[in-house]
Amino acid sequence: MSTSRIAPAMAPIEKTRVAEAAFDQLISFVVKSHWRAGDKIPPERDLCQQLGIARTSLREALKAMEMIGMLDSRVGDGTFVCPRSEFLARPLLWTFTGMDHEELRDILEARLFMERDLAGLAAERATEEQIDKIGEALQVMRQRLGDGASILESDMDFHQAIAEAAHNDVMRMAVQLLRNLIRRWIERKLQMPDVCVKTLDQHAAIYKAIRKRDSAAAREAMRKHLQDTVSLVNQIVQSRASRRNSRRRSAARS
Repeated sequence: MSTSRIAPAMAPIEKTRVAEAAFDQLISFVVKSHWRAGDKIPPERDLCQQLGIARTSLREALKAMEMIGMLDSRVGDGTFVCPRSEFLARPLLWTFTGMDHEELRDILEARLFMERDLAGLAAERATEEQIDKIGEALQVMRQRLGDGASILESDMDFHQAIAEAAHNDVMRMAVQLLRNLIRRWIERKLQMPDVCVKTLDQHAAIYKAIRKRDSAAAREAMRKHLQDTVSLVNQIVQSRASRRNSRRRSAARS
């Protein structure tokens, strides 16, 4: 590990959503190159002290980072930052540098498979309080749609509530990363004619299946919803590419 670089101090984390907040802050250290490929990260006790969290919460965050290919834990050696070419480490940079269609397709596909299973787990594992929270997010979406306001945040809250109700913190944090990477594409999808109404109906079907504790129906409803999202985002990408090619041809002729 290089000793010439001094990383900035970490900020203590509030007690709510502790592992998730630690995950976000640790990721930023890799993305902003405070920790670089090959670096050995500080010991757990030091990270816990800097972040002000318990070791169990830190380990959840580190486990999620290992799962998406950012960290490599070596028994007896420590934990090291992986090269950015591994799995989802490279896509983390897309937030800043953009992504091509093939890379976007891979993220959409990964999100579909993960959220489909999270919906099934939520139907099996959610507490009544968590199911109510999913329903509340759906109601906020319905109200905002009626007011003619953006439903982006309530859409994201709905999916996050389902992920929390699945009781799998590693999958929850990984899929949160995927959603954040494609957030701008979700926003563009919701700006398409009639899409918000259709999205609300699809979310209602997902909620209904989870409320009935029907895992298979919840998985299928989520699959249909996200497959529709894939198709709509592909339309947006193709339309943008067509306009870009048209401008290039016009510029070439002038």
